[in-house]
Amino acid sequence: MKRFLTVLLALSLVLSAAAQTEPVRFAYLSDIHIAESARSHISNLERCIDDINSQPGIQFVLFGGDITENGADDEIELSKGLISALRKPWWVVQGNHDAKWSESGCNTFARVYGYERFEFEAGGIKFLGCNSGPNMRMAPALIPRESMTWLDSTVRATTPEQPLIFVNHYPQDTSLLNYFQVINTLRQGNIQLVLGGHWHRNTILDYQGIPGILGRSPDRGREVGYNIVDIADGVFSIHERILVDDKGQPAAPQDREPWFTHRLTDTPQYAPDSAALADNPYGLPLDYPFIRFDVNREFPQVRPLWRHQDEGDIGCAAIKTGRLVLYANEAGVVKALDARSGKERWRFATGGKVFSTPAVWRRRVVVGSTDGCIYCLSLRNGRLRWKHRCEKSVLATPAIRRGVAYVGSSDNVFRALKVRNGKLLWARDGIAGFVECRPFVDGEQVVFGDWANTLYSLDPRTGELQWTWKTGRSSKFSPAAVNPVKAHGKIFIVTPERRTYALDAKTGEQLWVSNGGRESIALSPDESKVYVKTMYDSVQAYSTQSEDVEKLWEVNPGFGYEIAPTPCACSADGALLFVPTDKGNIFCLNANDGSPVWKHKISVALVNSIVPLPGRKLLVATMDGVVTLLQY
Repeated sequence: MKRFLTVLLALSLVLSAAAQTEPVRFAYLSDIHIAESARSHISNLERCIDDINSQPGIQFVLFGGDITENGADDEIELSKGLISALRKPWWVVQGNHDAKWSESGCNTFARVYGYERFEFEAGGIKFLGCNSGPNMRMAPALIPRESMTWLDSTVRATTPEQPLIFVNHYPQDTSLLNYFQVINTLRQGNIQLVLGGHWHRNTILDYQGIPGILGRSPDRGREVGYNIVDIADGVFSIHERILVDDKGQPAAPQDREPWFTHRLTDTPQYAPDSAALADNPYGLPLDYPFIRFDVNREFPQVRPLWRHQDEGDIGCAAIKTGRLVLYANEAGVVKALDARSGKERWRFATGGKVFSTPAVWRRRVVVGSTDGCIYCLSLRNGRLRWKHRCEKSVLATPAIRRGVAYVGSSDNVFRALKVRNGKLLWARDGIAGFVECRPFVDGEQVVFGDWANTLYSLDPRTGELQWTWKTGRSSKFSPAAVNPVKAHGKIFIVTPERRTYALDAKTGEQLWVSNGGRESIALSPDESKVYVKTMYDSVQAYSTQSEDVEKLWEVNPGFGYEIAPTPCACSADGALLFVPTDKGNIFCLNANDGSPVWKHKISVALVNSIVPLPGRKLLVATMDGVVTLLQY
């Protein structure tokens, strides 16, 4: 019996090895950037699909991200319709363009395509692919926690000898904040190769010994083509197939010589790099290029009182109300933590991802979800009090004033609802783009921006339009991710075109503009200054009282290139300014002159919010699921 089992095992290994050598041929495309206005991208994709369908040897097709230009619902539907013309199996992963400007909060991509991660086998090789984050935030790349958990469990469940090929939009190097976690996870299995895109050109890379390639987009200049991958006799090779030459002339399809080859192995070649990891909460490698956790030893007065790690990414702020801390994760769950211990007290699951920060009035919590609903929950136990259904996702954060919740959505409507019972007081339609910011609200106006390049001021009692303002630039420069502030009769905003604006609050007339900024702004407690974080390692302070530009100071704290839209925050006495970064760091500055006080690293991902609390405490949430209470 033992001999029979031994022979059977040997036979299974032979068959397994034979299966791994079965020839595989597939097409690889990336960065197709489909949009209604991008007719050339559409026609070039159609040309590639027609050619792929004409080749019986191509078994399947992979797409390496940035399927759409803006992640809009109509773009996703259009791209799915175009790709569905393939008469072969195909798989896609999301890229940053699919995730950042998504009016649905990435729900439509998951719904239309049916998944955010894939796993399949061909020729004995396991192919794995997942989405890239961060969702809905301008920040460096970050594979979401949910996808990291999936990747880890999938690799661990795979036979150690089975070759793996991983597909993700970004290069798995310092382009990705948690690259070291991805590489170590892949090293647990027999990883052979990582396929990516993002750069729009064919590129060969090395990820700590693991071969990596980035594939071209279908249109490169006037040339149109795509890549074909062959895996035969244990060798991976990739070559271009050109359909239109670099002069823009259609010609007979031309297969070029392979631009990359790699011999696969039947045993794992790499091991997790545990010996080189530093002693810190994230196991950062010793050569981590961004600010490391070691910096926390320089400022020991800053320390966590408690730290809560969520199972998913967090795309909103955390707030404190009474004895509770409230936030929501991208799995769509609203949570309440004990403010003293960080332990979970209750949770409520919505039907979609949540990027809306909960807002509180008395004993009620109002929050939006990408399932298209505005929810009101009991603050005590999280039970549903009421919900209001919109036509599309609700990404925006409500602002509550005198028992009325003001909130934008993705269905071109801005609403005012009575918090007590959910009664719709008014609905302002005609909003050109989707809304994701928290509006400014007082007794005179409601001010917010959208992703159609427009800033609106509405009457808070009736919803009547008071004025609009535009930057005059493309939609990607919209005043949409900034939370407007108001002081001395002026509205202050910053925009992705790297400018700071002061507008007359009554008329919307532009009073002044200054270079610097992006989307992060804060108002001092005495309303005498606004603080602006720029993209290039600087923080600026402006007077709110002057009718012209009056820059009070500008400093370079040392955070480098920085694109987090998260607002800065001031201590209650106005003495300190807390500056968040997109790499998990907080810089504390003297609010009077910008001089450095301390800095602290919380995680490797975007800081979503900083909330100063009494007793020299800060409540902080990060994109990779950390909620923590700091003492400083």
